[in-house]
Amino acid sequence: MSMFCYQCQEAAKGTGCKVKGVCGKNEQVANLQDILIYTLKGVAEIVVKGNLEVRDFRQVNQQVFNSLFMTITNANFDENAIEKEIKKMIAMRNDLRGRLFVETPKSGFFQRIFGGKSEAPDPAVVYKLHDAATFEVNTREDMLKKSGTVGVLATENEDVRSLRELITYGLKGLAAYAHHAVNLGKEKDELYAFTYQALAATLDDSLSADDLVALTLKTGEHGVSVMALLDEANTSKYGNPEITQVNIGVRKNPAILVSGHDLTDLEQLLKQTKGTGVDVYTHSEMLPAHYYPAFKKYDHLVGNYGNAWWKQATEFESFHGPILFTTNCIVPPKSEELKARIFTTGASGFPGCQHIEADVQGKKDFSEIIKLAKTLKAPKEIETGSIVGGFAHEQVFALADKVVDAVKSGAVKRFFVMAGCDGRMKSRDYYTDFAKKLPQDTIILTAGCAKYKYNKLDLGDIGGIPRVLDAGQCNDSYSLALIALKLKEVFDLKDINDLPIAYNIAWYEQKAVIVLLALLYLGVKNIHLGPTLPAFLSPNVAKVLVENFGIAGIGSVDEDIALFMAQ
Repeated sequence: MSMFCYQCQEAAKGTGCKVKGVCGKNEQVANLQDILIYTLKGVAEIVVKGNLEVRDFRQVNQQVFNSLFMTITNANFDENAIEKEIKKMIAMRNDLRGRLFVETPKSGFFQRIFGGKSEAPDPAVVYKLHDAATFEVNTREDMLKKSGTVGVLATENEDVRSLRELITYGLKGLAAYAHHAVNLGKEKDELYAFTYQALAATLDDSLSADDLVALTLKTGEHGVSVMALLDEANTSKYGNPEITQVNIGVRKNPAILVSGHDLTDLEQLLKQTKGTGVDVYTHSEMLPAHYYPAFKKYDHLVGNYGNAWWKQATEFESFHGPILFTTNCIVPPKSEELKARIFTTGASGFPGCQHIEADVQGKKDFSEIIKLAKTLKAPKEIETGSIVGGFAHEQVFALADKVVDAVKSGAVKRFFVMAGCDGRMKSRDYYTDFAKKLPQDTIILTAGCAKYKYNKLDLGDIGGIPRVLDAGQCNDSYSLALIALKLKEVFDLKDINDLPIAYNIAWYEQKAVIVLLALLYLGVKNIHLGPTLPAFLSPNVAKVLVENFGIAGIGSVDEDIALFMAQ
């Protein structure tokens, strides 16, 4: 095979992509991403074995998170960008390796081991560093040759491989959320330290499957921490989300469409487009920006255009204006005309599309996008009306008495957490049908782009409480966890699983993996995951998740609703 990747839900034949990714990445991109991950494991090996303090190399920490983010599904398809990142991380890795002698040895260290010799020996010998911490590649050809020995399948034991990949994918999601928090000036050294420990552990052949299971749950613990950090970062700068009606129609001005997840990029664009006559629309996972009070002052933030990420091929054509990708969820554009209208920034990238870098202060110049927008037609209207969202934890807490009364009176029988991702597969229509067929005395709690399967349906309300409560982006699944914990407290329950809450979650990529691990760490059981279970779960690892946490797949809509309502 020319490549192997099974990190997303759409892995070919439910086992893995071996020639070209279903996401659209070619074999070179896939193999370069393998080398980048291997390089990051080498960085982690040096940090852990050298007992280095993460606070001493903050730029490296942030770059490691950016590198992990670049390898998330649909984030970066640019071979040149990934090759450049590999070289950058190898240089940073080598600099860190030099610190093993310059900074970390205690007084007398060299004399005891090296007999007082002034010349420092090879760090790889002294610290018994893994090849990931010492290998060198100078050309892309070298990188591609190396990739054949360090990819996913380099771990022969199926169960160990499965757990190593589960941890790695969780770390990719963690890094993505931490990256957004860093852009807002918030970071935690313990997140960096744990990431290094976990990445280094995936190189350690002495660890048993049980050790790796424990590390998987530890990854979930830090998943809770990173989502709490990002929640604090978002709300401290932009305010707590409020119940908001979001326009889904269009105006007649030229416009820019913003996709992805990074709110700081949107904020900078809004400041730079103010007074220019150019409107700004959100797309897909950027929709929840409308819920934050700070963004409501921009009257040229018009509304949300389109649906989930996978429909962009047709919706971007009708939008007419330029599109800014702030993060992942890129579908490879099919025409040169569309490619010329796509701009990327941050961890995202696509060959042939203009990439916008931040300066040392994190500022970005969006003047080229604005200039292009002024030359293009206004968006074509594809729908009218509005959708409602903004039900993050503080907003729901404000409605707590109303919610509790509805539960106690029997008006609300059960809540369904239907957070997660949307995707192309026809099987995902299950979630639309599920929402339609749910009893009228149930409420859907959602976050992430999975909501596009049902957030435009007329599902009504229960005593003024909408039957679909959208908390926001995928990272705002943290809000749903806080809401569950608050209800547990209000109803004086000992176990979160005693609440009338069922979990029917759709997943697609690695940010969904860290959300799942966070829920498992919080003790949530009996989560149904679909439309298929991850290809990277070996039968034995899947069995552990089933036996210990009640993880299950999905069946038919009617059977699953009957099962959930009977619990």
